[in-house]
Amino acid sequence: MSEHKGKIASALLIILIIFYAVSVYWSSEPDRMDVVGKAKQEAQMRGEKFVTGYTTTTTLINVASTLLNKPGGYLSNDIMPPSVMMDNMPAWEYGVLEMTRDLVLSMRKDFSRSQSQSTEHEALKKAQPQFNISSEAWAWPSAEAEYQKGIDLLVVYRSQIADQNDRDSQFYARADNLRGWLKEAEKRLGSLSQRLSASVGQERLNTDLAGDTAAHQATYAPLQNQVKTSWWEIDDVFYESRGATWALLHFLQAVEYDFADVLEKKNARVSLQQIIRELEATQETVWSPMILNGSGFGFVANHSLVMANYISRANAALIELSELLAQG
Repeated sequence: MSEHKGKIASALLIILIIFYAVSVYWSSEPDRMDVVGKAKQEAQMRGEKFVTGYTTTTTLINVASTLLNKPGGYLSNDIMPPSVMMDNMPAWEYGVLEMTRDLVLSMRKDFSRSQSQSTEHEALKKAQPQFNISSEAWAWPSAEAEYQKGIDLLVVYRSQIADQNDRDSQFYARADNLRGWLKEAEKRLGSLSQRLSASVGQERLNTDLAGDTAAHQATYAPLQNQVKTSWWEIDDVFYESRGATWALLHFLQAVEYDFADVLEKKNARVSLQQIIRELEATQETVWSPMILNGSGFGFVANHSLVMANYISRANAALIELSELLAQG
């Protein structure tokens, strides 16, 4: 009997070791991409003209495809071990997904349209809703299937803008279009920065109605309140931020190429490059086996505050860039 129990225990131990090894492999974050190089390679392989917008669209396709094709595939909606026990990589995936959703929406309502009264591009009109399904949907329709449909429609749009005979499919590299998307990125980074900073807990004054004496809000809110991220969510917020900044970094590099003339005219290219540099710092290797949550000036490091620092600086630079683009 004891020998039988020993075999069971050994089998369970082996299974746990295998699950752990698989989890470590699946938790490895994807490498950075050469966005311009990949776009040119894709255009050459498909025999398509390398036009304005091809780099941004290709980068969006590649970033979204990474969610589905990285080691382990898409993990956020898995209900089987070992992925059901993992939370860092699903958080990373959610950060990437949020940035992807923002850019797809901007592609639909801004980049592909000449003005507010122009018609929407049919492929983008269908693609954008595909990315809005819950990231945890696993039954029919599954998140992976819907995201893949969206990617396929983005490929259709890319082929159409590369077709010189298709005058109805366009990508407009204009300052106002770029500024509209940057404003969305600002909000994402601002939210992430606040959530990361709340890892140590702090008293925050209510500034919701600041700057407008006639402003009102739906329900009462106290003048100050204690904000603190739950201990269980510290690493999730950190890895969500890693995913979001990884995606945004690639998108901005693509934008730097497609909007090169606009940026040069506004003398704003160096500002964009500084944002990219700040975001590159968020992707440095995390050597600690766990995300530490020490106090601000405590003995133990606080990885969330370090990440918040880089994101806050990138966000401040984004705001300045947006103002530069708004100037005549």
